[in-house]
Amino acid sequence: MNKKSLIIVLLLLVGVGIFTSNAQQDAQYTQYMYNTISVNPAYAGSRGVMSIVGLHRSQWVGLDGAPRTQTISAHTPLNRSKVGLGLNVTNDEIGPSTETYFDGIVSYTINTSYRGKLSFGLKAGAHLLNIDYTKLSFENSDPTAQNNVDNRFAPQVGAGVYYHTDKFYLGLSVPNFLKTEHYDTSDNSIDSSSSEIADERLNYYLITGLVLDLNDDIKFKPAVLGKVVAGAPLQVDITANFMFYEKLTLGAAYRWSAAFSGLVGFQVTDSMFIGFGYDGETTRLSEYNDGSYEIMARFELKKSYDRMLTPRFF
Repeated sequence: MNKKSLIIVLLLLVGVGIFTSNAQQDAQYTQYMYNTISVNPAYAGSRGVMSIVGLHRSQWVGLDGAPRTQTISAHTPLNRSKVGLGLNVTNDEIGPSTETYFDGIVSYTINTSYRGKLSFGLKAGAHLLNIDYTKLSFENSDPTAQNNVDNRFAPQVGAGVYYHTDKFYLGLSVPNFLKTEHYDTSDNSIDSSSSEIADERLNYYLITGLVLDLNDDIKFKPAVLGKVVAGAPLQVDITANFMFYEKLTLGAAYRWSAAFSGLVGFQVTDSMFIGFGYDGETTRLSEYNDGSYEIMARFELKKSYDRMLTPRFF
């Protein structure tokens, strides 16, 4: 292979696991705290109003074939009841592969105390995989790359629980319980003697955060995301965000043994929030890219009686 193709394949092997027996991991987000429904379906409806979030992530900018992710989600309580409904669509690209996820979400919330609420969420949907081998250049014929993969379908079923007050939250979720094998030895595009197989394994997410009022104008929110998947290192994101005057949010994060991040957000209006995130790699991969970027926007459709006295920090 030429150097460009080798880098793409290494990304696939190390970052996603499309062509190996290693577990495939879900897309990661630095600004997950503003896109929580993509991590935990029990979050649906928890903001009390219709909430729509769009996010784009460009990972390892400057590296050919690096991951790019776009996601859009919407969720709302149903007629101000205990039921929440949501929809999430994610498109994840890396090298020659494109994966698209469509998820419908439902949640149910019970009051555990005057301020505490416990929500249970379920999601179901579909996963489509496409691989275009023409984007790779092989010096010699490769029997594993003779036929493209077009819209390979796999079902998705996930669940989560989410507890929150106006100052604290804790959630546990598994976005997909179903193990999906993308290839097997009967596939015409795979050499029958090959033992390589790609599958998606359970991703376990734990999220928690706390909001502290430092004074009348400044709030501090430490947050943690932990992700565990068999065959991959433990991922832990530790984030510290500060909100100033209910408008400006500044933060920093550390992804264990992977990256440092900076975050900035602004509450443009009562209904619109925008955010930007940047990751700088702490691994040797930093020699080959210019970091990772995220931009997101959240719109909330509120009626007059829905107007929050202060913006929600989570």
